Amino acid sequence: MEVVNNGFGEAVAILNRNNPAFYCVPADMYERLMDLIEDKELLKLAEEVQAESTVKLSLDDLHAQVHKNPA
Repeated sequence: MEVVNNGFGEAVAILNRNNPAFYCVPADMYERLMDLIEDKELLKLAEEVQAESTVKLSLDDLHAQVHKNPA
């Protein structure tokens, strides 16, 4: 716990023969990381839904539609 407490709120790498064996991450930081991951996954889903509902249209087609069905 002394090593973790001296990490100043940052993640601490625990080494085994100079190679990271695991990281000790404060709960606050872990929660922020999980929120960022969740946000990224939600953004990906939103982009997929948007791509599925997008209709490609040329300006000429749009102009024809507007003049065909005036509001």
